[in-house]
Amino acid sequence: MKNNPLYYAKILLFGEYGIINDSQGLSVPYNYYQGAFKQEAELSETAERSNQSLWKFFNYLEELEASGDSLAHFDLEAFRKDLEANYYFDSSIPEGYGVGSSGALCAAIYDRYALNRIDPEADISKENIQQLKQILGQMESYFHGRSSGLDPLICYLKLPVLIQSKDELGTVHIPERQEGKGAIFLLNSGQPGETQPMVNIFMDKMKNEGFRKVMKEQFTKYNDACIAAFLKGDTKPLFNNLKKLSHLVFENFSPMIPHSMKELWQQGIETNAYYLKLCGSGGGGFVLGFTPDYDQAKTLLKGYETELIYRL
Repeated sequence: MKNNPLYYAKILLFGEYGIINDSQGLSVPYNYYQGAFKQEAELSETAERSNQSLWKFFNYLEELEASGDSLAHFDLEAFRKDLEANYYFDSSIPEGYGVGSSGALCAAIYDRYALNRIDPEADISKENIQQLKQILGQMESYFHGRSSGLDPLICYLKLPVLIQSKDELGTVHIPERQEGKGAIFLLNSGQPGETQPMVNIFMDKMKNEGFRKVMKEQFTKYNDACIAAFLKGDTKPLFNNLKKLSHLVFENFSPMIPHSMKELWQQGIETNAYYLKLCGSGGGGFVLGFTPDYDQAKTLLKGYETELIYRL
């Protein structure tokens, strides 16, 4: 049996909801939070809960295999033996915060138990990445009802991924971290969110022609412009488009913005000190912030928990 590598959280910098609608997306691994398989002779209460959750996931994989619908085959006997031997997934990735807690778990299970697994270090061709995304999406559907597979893919590859369309994605280099005053940061809403209800709200909104038009003509334009500017390290157009994107989300995605964040969201747009956007599906968890001056932003956000993730 292989050793127990670490699996990192992920952050979708750009593309929340847009990638469902064929906008671009950019997702990066975030190693501040991580998870790994561990074993204890006597399971603690937390480890016991994890072990029990893994048994449920094991049953899901077993049923998929029996139905003939599984996109990958797993060494289920090895998985069963590990669970009987008190293995659990020890993770610091907060659940319901939009940073890939279920993605890291799916990546870890695929890496450890998949037969004929695609090795990210040996071959990360576009075909393999697409195949991995489908397999991992089927696995993560256990948690969310439906999954694009993007979160576990990032957690598995441990590399930034640029999504250009539903069928075209690949690894990408992001600019070296700067030592400037600007920053990308996480802002804690103080409560977890649930993915499925938020996705359901979005799919309902997509039935409205006016909302579809906003997504197609405005969201995609600002979102894709942000990605292009960020990858070039060009901060002026980045912040110009971030302001438009933040305002558009504020006006059109109100149910997804945690209630505790709404005044702060508006304050950012009005002061230009920072701009907020959804981190994952929203409804709770973290919100993502971008600022040209992190010290100034922290002053305005005093009393709220911020976490620096990248210097601009």
